[in-house]
Amino acid sequence: MQNKEAVIKPGIILYREKSIKNNFLYKIKHLFKFLGPAFIVSVAYIDPGNFATNISGGSIFNYNLIWVILWSNIMAIFLQILSAKLGIATNNNLPQMCKKVFSKNLNIFFYFIAIIASMATTMAEFIGGVLGLYLLFAVPIRLAVIIIALITYLIIYLQKYGQRAVEIVIGLLIAVICGAYIIELFLAKPDWPQVALHTLIPSLPNGQAVLIAAGMLGATVMPHVIYLHSQLVQPRNHHITYEEKKSHLKMEKIDVVIAMNIAFIVNAAMVIVSASVFFNSGINVDSIEVAHRSLEPLLGSLSSGAFGIALLASGLSSSAVGAMAGETVMDGFIDYKIPLNIRRFITMPPGAVFILIGANPMKALLLSQVSLSFALPFAIIPMLIITNNKKIMGKFANKPIVKTAGIVITFVIVGLNVVLLYLTFTGNI
Repeated sequence: MQNKEAVIKPGIILYREKSIKNNFLYKIKHLFKFLGPAFIVSVAYIDPGNFATNISGGSIFNYNLIWVILWSNIMAIFLQILSAKLGIATNNNLPQMCKKVFSKNLNIFFYFIAIIASMATTMAEFIGGVLGLYLLFAVPIRLAVIIIALITYLIIYLQKYGQRAVEIVIGLLIAVICGAYIIELFLAKPDWPQVALHTLIPSLPNGQAVLIAAGMLGATVMPHVIYLHSQLVQPRNHHITYEEKKSHLKMEKIDVVIAMNIAFIVNAAMVIVSASVFFNSGINVDSIEVAHRSLEPLLGSLSSGAFGIALLASGLSSSAVGAMAGETVMDGFIDYKIPLNIRRFITMPPGAVFILIGANPMKALLLSQVSLSFALPFAIIPMLIITNNKKIMGKFANKPIVKTAGIVITFVIVGLNVVLLYLTFTGNI
């Protein structure tokens, strides 16, 4: 009898180990089915506008503003989870829910603010793609505008084959950006103790630092992807029961945390490289072209090449995401339906026009990100009102701690904007 037990028990143990292993693999496979929406959204957090604000911040203020990236990322994680939750709980995106909850006049107001934000962000992204093409391959600016417009349209066109196809392309472009900045960090050799210090300890040396901090915030916590994320969860939102929706939200939270922290690392790397290379060399970078040209003599052609590749990948991916967000906004707030191809086209011209008239792209990128910071409350406040409403959200309604965190984040953003306005009109910037 003892021998029989001795034979059976190892078999039981092996069976249990195999069962646990299979269960773990199943969970990983299940998670991968849900990874994607937050990665599309995360592109907006490493777009060419981030290049402008982060390079300015690092070249002028050394490592002092890295903490802005950290706290902006924490806000971004919170807001993106709320946006995903709204989409999962209601089976609608944020603009569609605004149309149901708020008055027609208020929705028209939200619509125009959202369109301006979409145009501002698409302008930044479009400029970045064109500059990346120009810097890498010396493509004439006018031709680069046409090429970037066509490639952007092709990426969006992939939606015809399902959202997963777009997610794969965007994921590959993010991998290119990450790889480029790993190379940059390796070559820059930053002062890591100072990096850690300024990541944890906030400081704003002067009014110009406030301007750049507002730009960093606008470039990181972007309004158009708050609208978009609630739409991106819909293809996976074919659930009926509360438990299935709850599982979907859990997977989306993991998606958000992974994607946003990758974006945080890339953003922090931009500031760190800029501080290590430009600030320490006494170079005040006032244009993307200067940043690209300065890297080669300081760190070599590998560094300048990596920078150009990252900028091009960022411009292409974020232009596509900006256009997708524009579609969501145009289709949600008001009843007027605009044909799909026209919706895709409307948000592109401002960036193209700005480049073709010969304006300073770096200044345009920075100001576009500041304008996004001002547009943020008009995306955040309606989302908080809707997700706080138990009649709309049911069991997914925000708990008291989430409500409090949402109010604090809104006040921080609005407060920073008020300070920025004061400094602007009193001539301190």
